[in-house]
Amino acid sequence: MEESDDYRDFPGYGVPLPGFTDGVLPSSCPTRTVLDHITSKWGVLILSALTVKPRRWGELRRVVQGVSEKMLAQTLRTLEADGFVHRAAQATIPPRVDYSLTARGIEVADRLRPLMQWIADNSYEILEGQDADRREHVEVS
Repeated sequence: MEESDDYRDFPGYGVPLPGFTDGVLPSSCPTRTVLDHITSKWGVLILSALTVKPRRWGELRRVVQGVSEKMLAQTLRTLEADGFVHRAAQATIPPRVDYSLTARGIEVADRLRPLMQWIADNSYEILEGQDADRREHVEVS
């Protein structure tokens, strides 16, 4: 995409995103709660991991590197309660629990995919810019 110095040139400029009420993003809006659940650090990564295939607990821990047991459990419970993740427990020894996306989870993952692709395409440039800004700030100080 060609860079523009004028943000007003971008499609959608001036059109509020869903969640605005009379030009305000109200703190009590339920979209904030759901947005927080989906776009939390671990929520996005767990949803992304489950787009590939259903996974067991241990497999999710390996795939979503850095997530603690506590945060994995908490995030899975939240995503399950919101209807994005299905938890299937099997009465075997040892117990087996599989996690998969529900239809709602597939829909939200499909909507996250373009954002995740944009992040993948731009993350190095963004972080390099931050590093350059930090180096410049240190040199000026």
